[in-house]
Amino acid sequence: MPYERNPPADPMLTVSGDLLVIASRAAAPAEAAPTNPYRRLLATPGARAFTAGNLLARLPAGMFTVSAVIMIAGSRGSYALAGAVTATGLAATAVVAPWTARLVDRYGQARVAVPATAIAALGSLALLLCVHYGAPAWTLFASYAATATTPNTGGMSRARWAHLHRGDPAALHTANSFEQAADELCFMLGPALAALLCAALFPEAGTLVGAVLLMTGVLIFAAQRSTEPPVAPRAGAGSPSRAPGMPALLAAFLATGAVFGAMEVVTIAHAGGAILALQAAGSCVAGLLYGSLRPAADIRRRLLGCLAGMTVLMSLPLLAASTTDSLLALAGALLLAGAATAPTMVTGMTLVQRLTPEGQLNEGMTLAVTALLGGIAAGSATGGWMVEHMGQVTGYVVPVCAAGLALVVAAAGVRAPRS
Repeated sequence: MPYERNPPADPMLTVSGDLLVIASRAAAPAEAAPTNPYRRLLATPGARAFTAGNLLARLPAGMFTVSAVIMIAGSRGSYALAGAVTATGLAATAVVAPWTARLVDRYGQARVAVPATAIAALGSLALLLCVHYGAPAWTLFASYAATATTPNTGGMSRARWAHLHRGDPAALHTANSFEQAADELCFMLGPALAALLCAALFPEAGTLVGAVLLMTGVLIFAAQRSTEPPVAPRAGAGSPSRAPGMPALLAAFLATGAVFGAMEVVTIAHAGGAILALQAAGSCVAGLLYGSLRPAADIRRRLLGCLAGMTVLMSLPLLAASTTDSLLALAGALLLAGAATAPTMVTGMTLVQRLTPEGQLNEGMTLAVTALLGGIAAGSATGGWMVEHMGQVTGYVVPVCAAGLALVVAAAGVRAPRS
């Protein structure tokens, strides 16, 4: 007897002629994966927890120098002393940071970062007490030098992304872009927060809050053991700086740091420090946009393109300052100039990750940061000399020349890693 040809109520039942077909209901489609690359990135198990801790620990990097200058200059009445103390800390960091990173690679992030941060936090607190109680000047230098053990929290975070997304260049590109944007955001907010705390509460408040944030953030970061990269054996391993292509890349980072240092000093002399936030804002936005794009396969060519773009865009502040007295025009030029910073840094750090031997990633990235710091110091000194002897507008020639030097060095010596 034929079945009725009315459509069945149950969608699992269908009728074809005299044949009743029982079809299995298709399983409900799984929830669509987020299409935004940053949402996909932070959806990685454990990523949000270690990112939150790392951002908290990274914010004080932009606070400590400003806080120390305000605190020391206000107490001792000498900006020269304040500058000398912070310069000593920078020099100590350049020496100590690669060794700290080597220990992180050898023994693990949590095992090394926590005690290293504790030493640095105690150094900050010692500086605070020495300033507050009028201790001899040499104690300020010794205290601030102790903060050089601060681990490279940004490098440790990038190492986690490299471990979690090994074999996925697109995800790693997005992660490096996110980290660079976070760097820009912290260095944009840190000085403002430090100045606000010192002015609204007491001169030592910026240093105190920075030390607490640093220690708290590292403790949260280190507690996320599920995402920590495993320790790799490195018997007889030399410095990553000797890896093929790395010397030229580090030299390019040194020249890039000179771009940043010179631009900062010259702009402060020409228009004041507040306008510098626009350069950081431009870099932050550009970094996020760059991370959402699909990167070109040839990373060496990509780096050279970024450096060429940075050389061109760094000429805009020089053009604006030399042709007009408009602060608005200079602000727009700095915003556009900053747009070249993040893509260059993202691509450079990605190349560092690829050139660094296995098991030495933290050390390799810390060497890159150290080269940047050295370049910033050299650029600041050169930019200051140019402003004093050649004029404020002429000072903008320094970042343009430094960017061009970085391009030439990279073109001559940087090589793409073998696949």
